[in-house]
Amino acid sequence: MPILTNDTAKAIDALHAIPPDLPRDEWVKVGMGAHAAGVDFDTFDAWSAGAGNYDAAAARDVWRSIKPGKGVGAGTLFRKAAENGWRMGEGKPQQRPPQAPRKAAEPPRKPAPGMSPAEVWARCEAATDAHPYIVAKAAAGVPLDGLRVLPAGAGLRIAGQSMAGALAVPALAADGTLQSLQLIPPPGAGKKLNLPGAPMAGASFTVGEVVPGAPVALCEGVGTAWACWQATGHPAVACFGWGNVGKVAADLRQRDASARLVLVPDVGKEDSAAEIAQALQCAVAYMPEGEPQNFDANDLAQRDGFDVLAVLLENAREPAPPALPLSVAFADELPDAFTPPDELVEGVLTAGDGSVLYGDSNSGKTFFVIDMAAAVARGARWMGRNTEPGLVVYLAAESPASVRGRLQAYQRHHGVKVPNFAIVQSPIDLFDGDADTEAVISVVRQLERQRGQKVRLIVGDTLARLSAGANENAGQDMGLVVRRFDRIRTACNAHFCLIHHSGKAAANGARGWSGIRAAVDTEIEVTDSPTGRCAEITKQRDLSTKGERIGFRLDTVTLGTTKWGAAATSCVVVPADAPDKPQGKRLSEVAGAVLEYLRTQPAGKKKREVVEHFQPLYDKSAVYRELKKLVAAGQVLECIGIVTAVSEVRNGAN
Repeated sequence: MPILTNDTAKAIDALHAIPPDLPRDEWVKVGMGAHAAGVDFDTFDAWSAGAGNYDAAAARDVWRSIKPGKGVGAGTLFRKAAENGWRMGEGKPQQRPPQAPRKAAEPPRKPAPGMSPAEVWARCEAATDAHPYIVAKAAAGVPLDGLRVLPAGAGLRIAGQSMAGALAVPALAADGTLQSLQLIPPPGAGKKLNLPGAPMAGASFTVGEVVPGAPVALCEGVGTAWACWQATGHPAVACFGWGNVGKVAADLRQRDASARLVLVPDVGKEDSAAEIAQALQCAVAYMPEGEPQNFDANDLAQRDGFDVLAVLLENAREPAPPALPLSVAFADELPDAFTPPDELVEGVLTAGDGSVLYGDSNSGKTFFVIDMAAAVARGARWMGRNTEPGLVVYLAAESPASVRGRLQAYQRHHGVKVPNFAIVQSPIDLFDGDADTEAVISVVRQLERQRGQKVRLIVGDTLARLSAGANENAGQDMGLVVRRFDRIRTACNAHFCLIHHSGKAAANGARGWSGIRAAVDTEIEVTDSPTGRCAEITKQRDLSTKGERIGFRLDTVTLGTTKWGAAATSCVVVPADAPDKPQGKRLSEVAGAVLEYLRTQPAGKKKREVVEHFQPLYDKSAVYRELKKLVAAGQVLECIGIVTAVSEVRNGAN
């Protein structure tokens, strides 16, 4: 896993706590640990240069020989730093349990006498535009009050290299105190080196004056910072190596949350810059494509001009924020124009949503749904309402033969062939596993390809059959069914209507877990009363039609003759006036079934015969109890033990 930016800064800090003049084998191990911790070569090389026996070629060869992920890990670096008195604060990357140090911890190494940053700085002279490095970087006119030069006769040597005449750039801590020095010899006189024994981690040097909320460029070195300041007049920060940029940027961001921080990476550091920018909300000014490795802003300014660099810095952009794990919309970004819900059946069903239509046995609920679904398949008006045409997939899990017969009755009654109405005749299980859920989605997509039309409506008949084996009253079970119901609905972008049964206590609505009602957008209750049949919209999430009642009746259609010579019939839905909503309690499932049965028996039945008719479906005492209530309510007449429904004989229906 890549080391995070903050961890890289800590690794650099740890590296600078270790004296570079180690025995070769230990120096190599420290280098391997630094490499594993995300430290770059420039930082490792600058640290190594503090040793008296520094060899630039050896440092380069060792670094190139290190293979990522093999050998010594980052823990070696941190352990060696701890042996030299370094301590990491909160936020330390997780390491294996600390081991006892191989030797007693030594105090942090102090600079040699006369070699502290303040002492060396005090021996320096004021810098001028004539310094060869300033001339080479075309930096005439940059602020010089914060820079100095080691005198020509200075005896300071670092890694065997004379620093006489070197430009001294102060490396300041976040609080402004002098932390270290970077010494830059005239071009051709050696490489830039950091003062030994004075860590550079987190140190920086600012060209210009930082103004709250204003742009600030962050660069590797002072030459690049000069170029950015010259191009824009805005402050630019030299971070003394790219490995230090993340730490410096974090400090600046903490001090000024509104500042526009612009990272200016050399060619080859783009990925690291993008990582820092993402973490700290910085912009990045990338060098033009196709430039050689290590090409920087100063190179660009000298070749193409400061105006070109100014445009590049001005056009720096923050990386796109990472995608949120959840879909989020802001209120103030919503359009002024309102988009009304996309209705599949005007005032009844909305496209792509979910619904439950429930009712007692024999209330006519399945006939009602088939009639509505056939209108969608035909694109025909239904009950005086518009429909959006599309394919219908009917999951006939309860009785495929019954659904086929009812559609035959519909076609005969209306004198049409219903197109685009697919009856799935296989059992469907939305409770035990995902196999059938994925099968339904696959069937929908194949039908859409075959027919060249979108499936707009899926009907599940019934919820009980689609969730066989589940405890209808347990949220743990039915929650799985609802999740798969939603999976089908969203994957197919089609309305999914479930046919369900009323509970034993009809006043309490649909049978089973109440979470089903909460999960759907529309709920419709189908009832059958002495004054007629009705479908009432009892819940509507996005439409204003809650409470609307759709009246209908069932007319008989003869389809043929049974093998016994009797008429084989079914029913079709015919529009009718909706009955007045009853003021009393709704009938229970048992009472509704008893009343419907008696309506088919015009001569009446003995109470004992009614009870026997419903065995073993309903408990004997429950049937007697509901008969007594129906008589008391005036819906059933009783005379010398014979009970008769008050209303006329009507066709039975589901």
